[in-house]
Amino acid sequence: MRRCGYGSATDTAVPRGPVPKRLTWAVENLDLAPGDRVLEIGCGRGVAVALVCERLTSGTVTAIDRSATAVQAARRRNEECVAAGRAVFHRASLEESDFPDASFDKILAVNVNLFWVRSPERELAALRRWLVPGGSLYLCWEPPDARRAEEIAGKVSATVASRGFVAEVRVGVTGAGSRLVCVRARG
Repeated sequence: MRRCGYGSATDTAVPRGPVPKRLTWAVENLDLAPGDRVLEIGCGRGVAVALVCERLTSGTVTAIDRSATAVQAARRRNEECVAAGRAVFHRASLEESDFPDASFDKILAVNVNLFWVRSPERELAALRRWLVPGGSLYLCWEPPDARRAEEIAGKVSATVASRGFVAEVRVGVTGAGSRLVCVRARG
């Protein structure tokens, strides 16, 4: 039996290879419980979804991406998780998405620059609604260069704090020495 996230042995449309450190690090920062309900914003080809599904037993992961091609690849990569009802994918941007209140314990976004290139008040209000009371939002990046890490962390922390979240900044390093930043925002 294949593990979730690895698709069929003959599926060449879903690139394989080493998992980027930023994704393993981001998922490790989630401190997942087996029954967590997780939303990933900007899931790409579903690599982080596969890492999350491996850690869940009764929980689920919902993933959105604006690219239909990426969502198709993510579904193929995670076909067993989808078949088991543990992963669901939607082709949609964050701005287009709507979920019932208190749908998720944790929300993850990796390298989604929306949170630091403009003021995302409307999106943060939606994310707050979608989180259960006490849930957490994890905004993680591998900044383009080390100098930008502090700038991005500061800007994102201030933005989420202005929407009533309590922000905690976590910093990591890839094997190549690149900085990783994760702002955990508790609702």
